[in-house]
This record gives sequence, C-alpha cells and structure tokens, in this order.
Amino acid sequence: MKQLPLQNESYRELLKDFKSWLDILGFAETTIYNLPNHLKEFFNYLENENINQINNITTQTIKDYYNYLKTRENQTREGALSKAYLNKHQQALLKFNEYLKEHNHKGINIHLKREEQNQRDSLQILSQEEIKQLFKATEYSNEQERIRKRDKVILVLLYSCGLRRNEVVNLKIKDIVFDKERIHVRKGKNYKERFVPINDYNLKIIEEYIYDYRPLFYHYKDTEYLLINYRGKPLQGQSLSNRLTQITLITNNQSLITKNITPHILRHSIATHLLEKGANMETISQFLGHSSLESTQIYTHLLEHKAKQNNDEQLHNLLREKRLQQEEYPNIPKGYRTPKYMDE
Repeated sequence: MKQLPLQNESYRELLKDFKSWLDILGFAETTIYNLPNHLKEFFNYLENENINQINNITTQTIKDYYNYLKTRENQTREGALSKAYLNKHQQALLKFNEYLKEHNHKGINIHLKREEQNQRDSLQILSQEEIKQLFKATEYSNEQERIRKRDKVILVLLYSCGLRRNEVVNLKIKDIVFDKERIHVRKGKNYKERFVPINDYNLKIIEEYIYDYRPLFYHYKDTEYLLINYRGKPLQGQSLSNRLTQITLITNNQSLITKNITPHILRHSIATHLLEKGANMETISQFLGHSSLESTQIYTHLLEHKAKQNNDEQLHNLLREKRLQQEEYPNIPKGYRTPKYMDE
C-alpha cells in the first residue's frame, strides 16, 4: 500500500519527519522503510474519513482503522492481512505515538490488543547438515574470489556469531577484537551494545577477508565498514540478504531453497544448536543480546517439540535438566558452561 496518495500537506510533512526521526535514532533500514509506509496507510485512511488534523484522532478512530485493516484484502496474496502484518501496523502506530510525545504533543490513544501468533510454528530452523551445505556453497557462490570470501564471512557473522542483519552491516573493522576473540556489536537492537565471542577458526576467516580480499574492492580505504560492495560502499541489508539467497540457490538443495532462508533463520538455528549442545539459557540469551530470558525460551519449546516428534530420549533428558536448573532447587547446581560455538 506504499503507493497511496496523500493530499494533506501536514500529513506529508509528519511522515517525512517521522522517517528522519527513526533514522536519527539508528533503527534498521527495514524499519525506517516499513513503519512510515504503514503510517502512510493510516494517514490515507484519515483523509478518506475527512479527519485532517492529528488532534481530531480519537480512540474510536484508531479502532475503526484497525477493523478496516482486518477486513481489507491482502495485496500480495489471497485472503486478509496476516496477524504478523497487523502487528506491524500496530507497531507503526505505537512508534508514531512515541514520536508525537517526544515532539511536545499529547499523543493519540491506542487501545489495541496484539494479535497472538504461534511463534514456534513461525520459526524456521536449519539442521547442522544444512548449515554445512551453505558454508560449502561459498566455495563456488560467485566467479570472483573476493565475493566468495565475503560470502563466507557473512555466514560466520549471521550463523556462528548469531548477529542480526542490521548488526552485521554496521560492523566496522575495529569492532573485530582479535586479541580478545570478541566482536563488539555497537548498534544492537534497542541501541544496546554487547561483546559476542568468536572462536579462532572463524576469526581466521574474517582476518583473511580483511587483509587479502577486502583490499580487492574498489575504494576499499574510503570506509571502515567490514563488509563493502563493488563500489567500496558499506554493504546494505538487502544486498546481504540477496547474497544469502544466492548462496542457498548454489547448494542445489531444493528442500533448503524452499525454506527461503533469511538472516534471522540462521540466528534461530545457532541458538537452537547451542541449546542442543548443552549451553545454558543465560549464556544463549547474552550471546543473542536478548533483553530478557523470555525471548530465549522459545528455543526450549522448539526442542521439546522436536524431541517429542523424534522420540529423542537424550534430548528429553537434556531439556529436563535445564528445566530443573532454572528452578530454585538448592541441591541442583545451575552450572555455567561456555557454549562450543559452531564452526562450519
């Protein structure tokens, strides 16, 4: 719905300023692109309802708009909007409300209930064998060796280090702390910084790229960003996702290709694999940069489902041990085991 026209000059200015505000706050490029588009649809709805001032928006206006969204046709496939997409529209309204309050406006009343999703079903997890196939594919993912080596670094950062897409494209060379075997994530979600451990094997992959292949990119000295494109500019998020798609296609594994692998799927996969290998929940939560353990609990539920499906007694026992360790039982040690982060 991004092609919707806006006649109201004040709405157009608000939309432009809202987008700039998101950019200044350091939101991911996808957020800077998507939230204003969702807000634009809201403004278009207001115009059609002859509501031409923000001050005239009521609680009922918001409810009526949301009911409209629930009944309008999906523009990309048959049926209505998905629950995930409705939640994104809610997010746009809530963030716009935050923007208004930070600009000395009383804000708008939003009383909407978040759409419940089955998060377990929405998470795709790759097997360790599929991960190996992806790494193997970087040996012939492009005719240029500099691109192949960059592809491998992309997989190391997304999978082995569990970084988000926006965190990867914002990494600079100085953020790879070789002597400490850490990656300094400066632009994490909600502006959080963290240090992510990386083993010697994966450090060598990054080191080889920095010293031997990054200099083969045009104007490579003009930027400190780790991943750069043909023109020597920082690699953008969509370009990174496109490379991941290309790596997947090169595997010629139809099962893998149909999974439509995204950067976040690799992040989900490393978290699940670490849990399978015995890493405790607190360690994985810190590794991923989650603000609370609740965000990490979904991986336990995924493994419980897997153990039940495969009748895996060993996995059942591992999960039982973790549940017990999370309880306040003095006779059961909680223990701290550093995860053995995945190589290829």
